[in-house]
Amino acid sequence: MSQPQPRPLSLSKHFESVTDPRVERTKEYALLDIIVIAMCAVICGADDWVDIAGWGNEKIEFLRQFMPLANGIPAHDTFGRVFSRLDAEQFQAAFLSWVQAAFSVSEGQVVAIDGKQRRRSHDQRLGKAAIYMVSAWASTNQLTLGQRQVEAKSNEITAIPELLKVLTFAPVSSGWDCKRW
Repeated sequence: MSQPQPRPLSLSKHFESVTDPRVERTKEYALLDIIVIAMCAVICGADDWVDIAGWGNEKIEFLRQFMPLANGIPAHDTFGRVFSRLDAEQFQAAFLSWVQAAFSVSEGQVVAIDGKQRRRSHDQRLGKAAIYMVSAWASTNQLTLGQRQVEAKSNEITAIPELLKVLTFAPVSSGWDCKRW
């Protein structure tokens, strides 16, 4: 019986299938560059679009080893606009594909499932209810594996099976260790 071939760990390989929502004349930066910069910045602790753009500007010489960045690093507004227009399901599928390649599930791995209300997501004046999310967190690798919004007039129990369907994947033996990285 042959061993499954490890998937490439390149972010670009996993996110190349994400459709670019922008019109051709507005593409100053390559979509893959925007996604890779954002992913790397978030992995390094960036919390918002300003942090992501700042991280990119600080690391531009390093990043140019992997991508040309002829127009430099996108502004924080560009990151926000592009990500707000991406197809969330396509992005999630690409992200999970990358996680599967980069994340080897070990015996005894703890994946915590937790529900939370998003801070400041409600507006009583406008009658907007709070947003509730269910998340799966891989404790050993300190990585959020996925999230699902709890539907209105429902509870976390109904969102958990949907989240688990997204997370169900066969362990990948890539030899990659998050702690080494």
